[in-house]
Amino acid sequence: MIAFLWPWLFLLLPLPLLARWLLPASNSLGGPPLRVPFFNQLSELSGQHSMGGLWNQRLLPPLLIWLLLVTSAAQPVWLGDNQPQPTTGRDLMLLIDISGSMRHMDFRLHDQPAERLQVVQQVASEFVDQRRGDRLGLILFGSQPFLRAPLSHDRATIKALLQESEVALAGEYTAIGDAIGLGIKRMHGLKSDSRVMILLSDGANNEGRIPPRQAAEIAATKGIRIYTIGVGAMDTPGPNPFGIWSSDNSERFERQVLEDMAEITQGQFFHALDTQGLQEAYAELNRLEPALGDAVDEYISTPLYTWSLAAALLLSAVLSIQPWFRQQIKHRRRAR
Repeated sequence: MIAFLWPWLFLLLPLPLLARWLLPASNSLGGPPLRVPFFNQLSELSGQHSMGGLWNQRLLPPLLIWLLLVTSAAQPVWLGDNQPQPTTGRDLMLLIDISGSMRHMDFRLHDQPAERLQVVQQVASEFVDQRRGDRLGLILFGSQPFLRAPLSHDRATIKALLQESEVALAGEYTAIGDAIGLGIKRMHGLKSDSRVMILLSDGANNEGRIPPRQAAEIAATKGIRIYTIGVGAMDTPGPNPFGIWSSDNSERFERQVLEDMAEITQGQFFHALDTQGLQEAYAELNRLEPALGDAVDEYISTPLYTWSLAAALLLSAVLSIQPWFRQQIKHRRRAR
């Protein structure tokens, strides 16, 4: 379906006709034109036919160019089928810990032992599927955070990028504060009804420049709410940077820090000891932050003004070379 963003610009269409009617005619010969009552008969004898009035061969192409230019200015767009996107006006950023401790196999998936990250990928992807109407983004963090997907309505891409994530891709350690800082940077200044971060981690903040509580305080001043999810038991052994498993060097998450971050930003803390606990945490998040409210239809549109502009340019080029082309034809006829 074709629609126009600025349809009121079509009111300019009669402008050339009004100008022709209101403005005095040009008198380049310095005198009144010679009126011949038998002009039509002379035209027929010469083989040229006059259309008369405004709709003659000289006036019709410029009017067509004007129509194409006004159409381009009105911003025509193509609205594809089944493209309406209900939106809640919420921006939701997922912050997923992929530090070395996320390879620990203390969870179960399909009745089989599984790494923490594998379970998080499965459950978080199901959560993303249910967030119809939100703009979603994805930040992965270990020793340092990086933006994996900016905020958008493209849930399929968010899920694909989440499934492609790997343990320790961003380093073995855990920089929770820096991850929050990156989320604030990407969400600050956005005009949305609600801005939410969901941070999932199984480790203590042992890397980065920003303390987690300080990052949460900054988020609170920006109107960003943070929900935190602690994964695994607090005393679960984890790998050190050399790949050796030991309880002395475990990356244990700090429950109090995650609780404080949620409280500072008026969010909530969840502790997931197993797959079911993680599913229940995301289910509660769906209840606290409903996916759909009073929806507003948004359409993914394809601009079409380039086609009308190209047609106007092509027609203008044809008109500009037409006198030269006629002159060449006359020269060839004389040469014969």
